[in-house]
Amino acid sequence: MKALGPIPPGFENDGEGRLLIGGHDVETLVEHAGGTPLFVYDSERIALQVRRLRTAFPELGLHYAVKANPYAPLLEAMANLVDGFDVASSGELGKVAHLGLPISFAGPGKRSPEIETAIRAGITINLESEGEAERALAICKREELEAKLAVRVNPPFGLKGSGQKMGGIPSQFGIDHDRVPALVRRIVEAGANWQGLHIFAGSQALQADALIELQRETVALAASICEEAGQVPPHVNLGGGFGIPYFSKDEPLDVEAVGESLAKTLTERPKILRDTKFAIELGRWLVGEAGVYLTRIVDKKESRGKTFLVTDGGLQHQLAASGNFGQLLRRNYPVAIASRMGAEAEEEVTITGCLCTPLDLLADEAILPRAEVGDLVAIFCAGAYGLSASPTGFLNQPMAREMLV
Repeated sequence: MKALGPIPPGFENDGEGRLLIGGHDVETLVEHAGGTPLFVYDSERIALQVRRLRTAFPELGLHYAVKANPYAPLLEAMANLVDGFDVASSGELGKVAHLGLPISFAGPGKRSPEIETAIRAGITINLESEGEAERALAICKREELEAKLAVRVNPPFGLKGSGQKMGGIPSQFGIDHDRVPALVRRIVEAGANWQGLHIFAGSQALQADALIELQRETVALAASICEEAGQVPPHVNLGGGFGIPYFSKDEPLDVEAVGESLAKTLTERPKILRDTKFAIELGRWLVGEAGVYLTRIVDKKESRGKTFLVTDGGLQHQLAASGNFGQLLRRNYPVAIASRMGAEAEEEVTITGCLCTPLDLLADEAILPRAEVGDLVAIFCAGAYGLSASPTGFLNQPMAREMLV
């Protein structure tokens, strides 16, 4: 037996064992969507997360990281909840450009046409290298444009306990901190509109103490860079990194403790940052627990003493749950038999998708209520890095549907 991750609080059933999402039972949702596999996103859960975040960080701007989930109806709903969007490609830019919020554009390897498009659209470009900065400045000179340029910093520290470290190491992300002051001076002297700094050191952190320490170090680093550059930054993006519980023994992040500490840090910030506006960018923490992946059991079989539930979904839609999206040691996501919520767990099963690869594993040796062909399986924490982060073209299986309720 292998443990399952914790189902996010607040999910209920309709009294007949059917999971409810946004007040709707899953069979009705599947019928309205036209079948499975299906991702369902609960808009009220997302709004509740935003309200909680606003309460904990009342002085900060809140940006949504589009890479977490770029589903168009979700982005439209998010436009009414946050202060800006952070994009990592021109494709993502195209998904939010019409929504009327400030946008920043990060990510290595920006092509020159993308940079020009962003400049013409008034988008803040988070520069990832000196070479990228020179290309942006050359475009401005050639086309007689003014660019909004910020500098992404590769800090000398990382986020402790982070699922993915993005600072304190050699990296394609950002510019090493000791080279940033010279680049800031170059940007300002060239006549560009310098927007400030973007400092992102890691993601998927559940330890409040680690985030508190990181934010203190980030504010201090921003001040040090700007003092050396001799420039007051209009904005500092503190990154994000807030995690959600995916696996057994994971505990939720104490967001309120992080907010309380950051408020104190900003109250005591160095003089050069007194007029600076601060923001955080979040994706996973805002939408991850609001999403559920529904897939139907199409076969039940025994093999050498092991019971398999084979579904019409798989890693082509939900790569992360299969363990192939950054896990070093595969662990089970939160999974339930969505048709039999509340029933007694009595059967050890391995749940797979329909692909011709042993990698297509959705839950391994999990104890669940007895399930049969036709029952629905729910995989929780599917609102971030789900469909858009999966190899949807693999084996040419049908595309999963999506729905915002």
